[in-house]
Amino acid sequence: MLSSNRSDDTSPWYQMIVEENVPCIKLTGSYTLAALDQELRKVSTRLTRFAAQSDLHWDLTGIQQMDHAGAILIWRAWGMHRPAYLSIRPEQERLFAHLEKVHPAPKPVRRDILWPILTLGRRYFLFWDHLIGIITLSGQVLLNVFYLIKHPNQIPLREISANLFRTGAQALSITALVGFLIGIVLSYLSSEQLHTYGADVFIVNILGMSIIRELGPMLAAILVAGRSGSSMTAQLGVMRVTEELDALTVMGIPHSLRLVLPKIIGLGIAMPLVVLWTSAIAMLGGILAADLQIGLNYQYSLSSLPDAVPVANLWIGMGKGVVCGMVIALIACHFGLRIKPNTESLGEGTTNSVVTSITAVIFIDAIFAIIFSNVGLKIAG
Repeated sequence: MLSSNRSDDTSPWYQMIVEENVPCIKLTGSYTLAALDQELRKVSTRLTRFAAQSDLHWDLTGIQQMDHAGAILIWRAWGMHRPAYLSIRPEQERLFAHLEKVHPAPKPVRRDILWPILTLGRRYFLFWDHLIGIITLSGQVLLNVFYLIKHPNQIPLREISANLFRTGAQALSITALVGFLIGIVLSYLSSEQLHTYGADVFIVNILGMSIIRELGPMLAAILVAGRSGSSMTAQLGVMRVTEELDALTVMGIPHSLRLVLPKIIGLGIAMPLVVLWTSAIAMLGGILAADLQIGLNYQYSLSSLPDAVPVANLWIGMGKGVVCGMVIALIACHFGLRIKPNTESLGEGTTNSVVTSITAVIFIDAIFAIIFSNVGLKIAG
């Protein structure tokens, strides 16, 4: 028969006993977060002190209840490894077996004193990596265009038509709503100032030049970048996660021919039409607001619009739409193809795609403003 002597070191959470001259600690009570509560730190300290004794036997069979928090408390007291002598129940074995498979938290990285320079350097190389990737993808798409010119029977007409519908027809409602509201706001703000100086009729010039030349293309491009660009990136990203892109590669179908090129052509065709639609609705909102605000007859506004705004501004706006549409699709496909097969990369890639597309749209608008600074503007001598 085993001889058992209980020592004086007792607690509601453990009992120190000696069995055949072998020290043993028997854990008792409920090792749950609710039961430990305020005693959590105290119990952890005492168990850690006991774990320093290498010849101590641990008996966990007396624990009434134990949740994940209690198991972690005991596991940390052991120093992230089991003691040499241990008695546990099967359900407790499953908890500690799971904790053995969990990787320890990484140690905090000390920041180098040159971390701003290192961060800028990494951003610089990341920028060039993406730029080279976009240029490479553009070259591949151009080669595909030459290939389709020689083999017109392989032109992906269904894919182009589908992208034209998704990026063009389905975007008309949101672009019309935003354009109409922007036209009303711009008209109200401008008409108040012009009415002060008796120059009410010039509201047509301001609305026409600002909307047709700048605001219409910019609004349409930004909305399409946030709506259609993110959709393209997410679509390619999901295909990467579900390994559909790998399946296309195995079948010998190039991604750029069946996925990238139809999106670029579809959005390149849809964008100038969306720009024209957005500008027309914005002009309608501005003219209606001017009629209500200062009583400027809408028939006069419509009749004087061709004289106030040269037709070259309309072509400039549609040209911006073509370039912005193709660039948005190219950037969206670039980030979509670079997404890794996990959900975190999918969200990050979609965000980067939208931000980069909007930045590129503003950059393209600035280039157009510089190149065509003397086109479509009536400059007084």
